[in-house]
Amino acid sequence: MTIAVLGATGMVGSRVITEASTRGHQVLALSRKPASEDPNVTPIGVDANDSSAVCEALAGSASHGAADAVVLAVRTMPVDQEFLVGATRTVLDIAAQLGIRVLVVGGAGALRSPDEQDLLVADNPVYVPAELKPVAAAGIAQLRTCQAHAGADWVYLSPPGLLEPGERTGRYRRGTDTLLTSADGQSWISAEDLAVAVVDELETPGFEYHITVVHGAGEPEGTGRWV
Repeated sequence: MTIAVLGATGMVGSRVITEASTRGHQVLALSRKPASEDPNVTPIGVDANDSSAVCEALAGSASHGAADAVVLAVRTMPVDQEFLVGATRTVLDIAAQLGIRVLVVGGAGALRSPDEQDLLVADNPVYVPAELKPVAAAGIAQLRTCQAHAGADWVYLSPPGLLEPGERTGRYRRGTDTLLTSADGQSWISAEDLAVAVVDELETPGFEYHITVVHGAGEPEGTGRWV
């Protein structure tokens, strides 16, 4: 496939590019300051809110083919909900026009709490302290933007409670809209293994619109399947 990654220089986006390229896919690395020496990767300078530039990049040109799928992995610090929602809507609009699949790497706050199904993680102080609520709220707004969009083919991937750089094991557990934890009670995955899950989902799409993953060490707790 040709996989476009918007947010190519971020923690998740950069690892998705590496994972996809390693598997032999062609990658379009979209960001404001892209750079790559990988022959499978085409760097393209794009602002996520510039709909014309995003459309041109995804539709293909003389220098690269059209995208078969796009991964939206943009984040801002501090959090900018308006930007995140706008970028998501832009990508969904263009993807619907071009007929390509969208995988949004979102936030854990949009998941249900494992011990209280009616309580979102964003509203559960066990998982989200007060200072992180704006980040969680932005992730929920992003998911709602996807759900409200008519015509786009999308899937929203919520990471577990903790996502950080680490090692690639290639092993994780996949669930749907409820936060997953390992046997030790941790809800964690490395950015490298999240990238594995992203490319797996693009290669073999599931039927769910909202999914999540967790690190594959130890015995599983709750629902989900091993990958």
